[in-house]
Amino acid sequence: MPYVSGMRFYEIVLIAVGLAMDAFSVSVCKGLKMSKVDYKYTFIIALFFGVFQAAMPIIGWFAGKQFEAYITSVDHWIAFILLAFIGGKMIYEAIKNEGEGCCDLKYDFKEITLLAFATSIDALAVGISFAFLQVEIWSAASYIGVITFILSIIGVLVGNRFGVKFKSKAEFAGGIILVLIGIKILLEGLGILSF
Repeated sequence: MPYVSGMRFYEIVLIAVGLAMDAFSVSVCKGLKMSKVDYKYTFIIALFFGVFQAAMPIIGWFAGKQFEAYITSVDHWIAFILLAFIGGKMIYEAIKNEGEGCCDLKYDFKEITLLAFATSIDALAVGISFAFLQVEIWSAASYIGVITFILSIIGVLVGNRFGVKFKSKAEFAGGIILVLIGIKILLEGLGILSF
């Protein structure tokens, strides 16, 4: 199984999918508001979400590297806590907001920038855990950005076609993925699990 330095490729892809679920959910809302799909605007939404989602882990990785020497013995615990917290928050929000409609989303760049920033905060924490796990950040961030870009486009199309019923399910699935990867990292760090 190919590695991206400290993690397997499929783990990076699963983390990327999990992180992209917030952007996917917002994209579903955007699609829901369009009477007909605006492909130019869809591309801009996906680009903003993808760029922010790629940039945040890089920022987190550089921050994490500053403290790496002090916490290498507990890095698996830190990665587990961060991923479990992020995933748990996504699961909670998905259950709490199930069946609710989308907020009124306008078509302006300031709003898209704020939404892209808000949906990528979790990726900052993941970037910190990547630093402790010795993940090669440039390729990992690229995968995260590209996957978010693609899922954001899909989200707009799904929202336009099917409406809000997939929003909570996507967020719930993303949370489960992040929690499971966090548990796997912890078990590997404790020597209980090895691949």
